[in-house]
Amino acid sequence: MKKHIDRARKVLSHPDYFRILTLRTIGNFLVLTSLFMIGKTFYQPVSEEVRFFMDNLRGTKYVVSDGFDRDFGSSEPKGGLSGLSKGVEVLVPKDPEFGIVIPKIAANASIIENVDAADQKGYLEALQKGVAHAEGTAYPGEGGHIYLFAHSTDYFWNVGTYNAVFYLLSKLTKDDEIDLFYKGKRNVYKVVDTKIVNPDQVQYLLRKTKDEFVTLQTCWPPGTTLKRMLVFAKKVVE
Repeated sequence: MKKHIDRARKVLSHPDYFRILTLRTIGNFLVLTSLFMIGKTFYQPVSEEVRFFMDNLRGTKYVVSDGFDRDFGSSEPKGGLSGLSKGVEVLVPKDPEFGIVIPKIAANASIIENVDAADQKGYLEALQKGVAHAEGTAYPGEGGHIYLFAHSTDYFWNVGTYNAVFYLLSKLTKDDEIDLFYKGKRNVYKVVDTKIVNPDQVQYLLRKTKDEFVTLQTCWPPGTTLKRMLVFAKKVVE
């Protein structure tokens, strides 16, 4: 016992002991902080990818609640999922007054209207609540061009602060369904094209169209702010 005590005293009395201990403590703190920041940045994109992979593995399909076209007094929980049959889940729109549902990727969110796409502070606040509707663009059912954007950020490490509803837009392909709800009415659109663009290519925000058309925008690649991914969809004629 005395031998161990003497050894401990010798170590503690070494002139470099506290310097080494301080350096190790700082090093461990920096490693843990780095791991935390990486986890915070990429948790949502990774978790969305895992969920999508598991849904495909299990063969899970999502459909939009038909009852909300006729009667918004349904007893189904707003914004929830309810089982229809084995392997099929029903998406109930989170906000039938102005919301978006994308069955293929189980996206379901409120839409914040008239958000100034040039006002970073304003749109970042909106994106903490849902998807942003670009100011000056059309509304569902009115005809014209509707522009919606989500998953934007000021710095790449702050991506996790904002909603993840558009993280899986890259999974959408031609003819996939997008549902926009506005004032209690469901408007159905089909994807016609996708495109990766630079952040300064703002002409897509200003585009004009004769037919009712929706553009969805998100950051690309997921978890970064390097480029923008755009999904274009045309309204299904009733």
